Amino acid sequence: MLMITSRITSCAAIGVLLGLSGCHIPQGGNQPTIEFTLVPEANVGGPARIEKIEGRAIGAKAGQRIVLFARSGTWWVQPFASKPFTVIQPDSTWKGSTHLGMQYAALLVGPAFAPFRTTDVLPGKGGAVIAAAIVPGRKPATTTRLVPKTIHFSGYEWDVLQIPTDSAGVLHANLASNAWTDAQGWLHLRIAREAGEWSCAEISLQRSLGYGWYSFVVRDLPHLEPGTVLGMFTWDDQDAKQNYREIDIELSQWGESSIKNAQFAVQPDYVPANVFRFDAPSTSLTHSFHWEPGKVSFKTAREMPGSPAHSVAAHVFTSGIPSPGDEAVHINLFTYGKSRIPQKNGVEVVIEKFEYLP
Repeated sequence: MLMITSRITSCAAIGVLLGLSGCHIPQGGNQPTIEFTLVPEANVGGPARIEKIEGRAIGAKAGQRIVLFARSGTWWVQPFASKPFTVIQPDSTWKGSTHLGMQYAALLVGPAFAPFRTTDVLPGKGGAVIAAAIVPGRKPATTTRLVPKTIHFSGYEWDVLQIPTDSAGVLHANLASNAWTDAQGWLHLRIAREAGEWSCAEISLQRSLGYGWYSFVVRDLPHLEPGTVLGMFTWDDQDAKQNYREIDIELSQWGESSIKNAQFAVQPDYVPANVFRFDAPSTSLTHSFHWEPGKVSFKTAREMPGSPAHSVAAHVFTSGIPSPGDEAVHINLFTYGKSRIPQKNGVEVVIEKFEYLP
C-alpha cells in the first residue's frame, strides 16, 4: 500500500507539470494497469453530491471489473454498497459515479473479489486484486459547488436529494425541481421527463426521531404505473449490520401489474416473513407505523370526515426489528429499476401531512 501511494503521488506531481488528466500505477512488463481520465474534485464527501469518475483498465481480461473507493476519513466503496462493481467496456474504458472524497481509488479485481463497504487501508495487488491505483481529487471549482435545497414540511426541515440514487442496480436522477410545498403546506413529489430520461424526487428529514409513531397522510393518488414507487421509510446509511434501520411503507407493484399495489416491510425484504402485501385504494389514506423495542406495528386506514377511520390493512412485525440510531425519515417517488413495464408517463403525488409522536 505504501508503494502504491508513493507512486501515485509521484505520478500526480508529474501530471501537474505535464497537464495530464489522469495517472496510473506501472505494474511492470505487460501487467494490467489502471488509468484515470476524469477525476472529481477533492471534497470532504457526504450524501449530498455525486460526480462522474472515468478511466481505463489496460490489459484487463474478461470477467474482471473495477471497484471504486473514495476517501473521506476512511475509504468508502462507490457509488453504493449495493452497487460496488463498475463494468469495463470492450475498449478498456470504464465510467462510474462516486460521492466526493479527498482521494479516489480504483481496483481491478477478479470474480473472487468480495467487496467491502469501508476500510482504513485498501488492499494492494495480489490474490483477487489484479491492479490498484489511487489519485488525489482535483482542486475544487468554486463555481460548481452544490447548494443543498431545504424545504419546510409539517413542522420539520427536510433536505431535497439532488444526487442519483440506486434502484435495483439502476441509478435514477433526483431533481430539486421535483419536490416542493404548496400554499397549504402540502408536499408535492413528481416524476418528470428530463433530457429523455426520467427524473425522480426524494426528501429526507434533517434529524433522527427514534422509537415512536410515524404517520403519513397521502391525498387521493393518481394512477401509479406498475413500475412507479412511492416510499415512506426510515434509513440509516451508516449501519449495514442493522439493515440500514430501514422500515418501509411502499406503494408499488414493482413492475408486475398482477400483484398487490402496497406493502409494509422491515429489512431484509428478501425474507418472506418481513413483507406484508395488500391492495390500497386510490382514495386519501393515512399510512402509519409504531416503532417500539422488538416490534413495528403498521396500519393503513381511510379517513372519512365525521366517521371512524376504516382500516384497510394492518400488520405487526416482531423479528429483526432494528434499534434507533442515526436513521432519518425519507419520502421518495421513483421508477423501479427492474420494472418489466417501462414508465410511460410522469406523475405527481401529494402528501398532506407527516406526523411523529414519541
